[in-house]
Amino acid sequence: MTTTAATRPTFSVDLWWIPRAIVLGLLAFAIFGPLANLVLWTVTERWYFPHALPLEYGVSYWGRVFSPRGTAMESLTNSVVVAFLTVALAMALAVPAGYALARLKLPWRALIMLAFLIPQAFPNLPVYVNIARLFYQFGLNGTVAGVVLVHVTHGLVYAVWIATAAFSAIDRELEDAARSIGASPLRTFRDVTLPLAAPGLLASAIFVFLESLDEFTGSYFVGAPDVNTMPLLLYTASSGGNYQIASITAVLLLIPSVGFMLVVERFLKSDVLSKVGH
Repeated sequence: MTTTAATRPTFSVDLWWIPRAIVLGLLAFAIFGPLANLVLWTVTERWYFPHALPLEYGVSYWGRVFSPRGTAMESLTNSVVVAFLTVALAMALAVPAGYALARLKLPWRALIMLAFLIPQAFPNLPVYVNIARLFYQFGLNGTVAGVVLVHVTHGLVYAVWIATAAFSAIDRELEDAARSIGASPLRTFRDVTLPLAAPGLLASAIFVFLESLDEFTGSYFVGAPDVNTMPLLLYTASSGGNYQIASITAVLLLIPSVGFMLVVERFLKSDVLSKVGH
């Protein structure tokens, strides 16, 4: 039995995987390269140019960070306390504001929504310099209350916009059904509206918490040096050339950010996201 050229199997090699692999490799390096370098610095004892890898590994700098004489625990405590207070105040303002913007026929509604973006529309530096001058007149500089107020002004846009989207995504007929069987407006809001909006409100609170946890400029101009936070500690360590302390601080800030973003991805549904800005 003979095999003709027409029936002979042919083999082809797809060479498109080469540029794809190069692009994916470069993208992975751009994303994970800095993170790998950050993690490597956290376990480095000695590392200097021109060596590509650390000369000595260890965890002694972790002990320095969490030692009683260090400021890391104080900074971490301040950051967490300020973040929780910021969330409490921002959500206390955002829940009624979001419900009103979602349910009431307010005049100039679009302009009101746009007004919450004003703190984001200008460079942070001149805004916080002027806020610091204003707070100095009222004795708020160097206080936790002053830092919380600055963080609230910065995070309120996320709180209000996401809260408005969460309430807008709720079917009005569910509220009308509760009212038709005798529920008061307050009970309807408490038993129907608020539980349905809870996932979106939780996502909003997490965004505000992470924004407060990572806020540097406002904390620097209003709180430093009396209210020391983790971003301020990170800045101080980096400017002083202590990359081990700076890297450990960055990792401590990165862990809750990644964890909370996974929670946001689970609870912030597509129907809520479609209502943001509407």
